[in-house]
Amino acid sequence: MLELATLGLLQGEPLHGYRLKQQLELFVSGCISVNYGAIYPLLKRLEESGQIATLGEEEGEAGSNRKIYSITESGRDRWRQKMLEHPQESWVNSRSRFFIKFFFFSYLEPGERIKLLEHRLLVCKLRLESPEPEMITADTYQATAWEYFRQLLQGEIEWLIEQLAQERTD
Repeated sequence: MLELATLGLLQGEPLHGYRLKQQLELFVSGCISVNYGAIYPLLKRLEESGQIATLGEEEGEAGSNRKIYSITESGRDRWRQKMLEHPQESWVNSRSRFFIKFFFFSYLEPGERIKLLEHRLLVCKLRLESPEPEMITADTYQATAWEYFRQLLQGEIEWLIEQLAQERTD
């Protein structure tokens, strides 16, 4: 997910690693954990694979130079591929991945956005219709937590329906 978010942010503008981390924390920290130990190795891998390139360097506050990264055509292709895929993963990860994708919807074509919204809506409806057996319990706290989750899920379904309606009218 960090790769998807990094390539997405670099589509908007070239960034150095520190600014990239700031933007990731600001925009997607509710979906993924962001730390320097993951960002700089990722930037190195993306650069080695040709998905990003160094545009230049600027002087940092501590006197060291910062590389400024820009996405390449190969990076744009990789980003689009990751945006449109639906990997098998946990419910929590799939939810986080969807909201990272949604953050970058403006870079997609309307038909692509609709397909992603429809897929997420289907996944949410299936999750709502088939509660996990261990969640059906006589324990008051567990039952209350499950009901809260169901309400959140129902809210997400309603929001997805609104987003789909908006996409179809635009």
